[in-house]
Amino acid sequence: MVNKNIDIADLIEKAKKDDQKAFNTLLNTYWSDVYRFQFSKTGDEDEAEDITIKTFSKAFDKIHLYNNRYNFKTWLISISKNIFIDHLRKERTNTISINKKESEAYKIFDETPSAEDQLIIDQNLAQLLHYLKQLKPHHQEIINLRYFREMSYKEMAEKLNEPMSNIKVKLLRAKKLLAEIIQNPSDN
Repeated sequence: MVNKNIDIADLIEKAKKDDQKAFNTLLNTYWSDVYRFQFSKTGDEDEAEDITIKTFSKAFDKIHLYNNRYNFKTWLISISKNIFIDHLRKERTNTISINKKESEAYKIFDETPSAEDQLIIDQNLAQLLHYLKQLKPHHQEIINLRYFREMSYKEMAEKLNEPMSNIKVKLLRAKKLLAEIIQNPSDN
């Protein structure tokens, strides 16, 4: 087991330097643990998978904050637990409003797109393509396959010969990077 710890520590250091292979290896190593944790909380496969994807996306974005005094799996589970709590809070924000005149209850859902989605929606195609060209080629490819060629995750996984979980995390990461470029277009 000591070798695993050394390998994991090495992978984490590589991931901190944006090594995509290290990200993929960490994802493959810990996916089942995080997914099992979430499935035990949600009891729903799709919900557990969505939260697991968000967990890895957030962990990879914040990997520079990881403190090696703690077990990496514990750190991931903590992130996942916090995302689950946020998910529960969001579900609870569906409120019931009573219209006193008619005495009817209406459910009000918060269906506003995420900040990243809204930024992408607000841009016209020419600007979007300009921003896409600023991404690394592998990020351009994943966005192109999903949004311009409208491939399913399964089709993308087959085309790129990668597990579907990697495709989902890569797409989340690419969308986040694209949103950052759109928000800060200073390097044009």
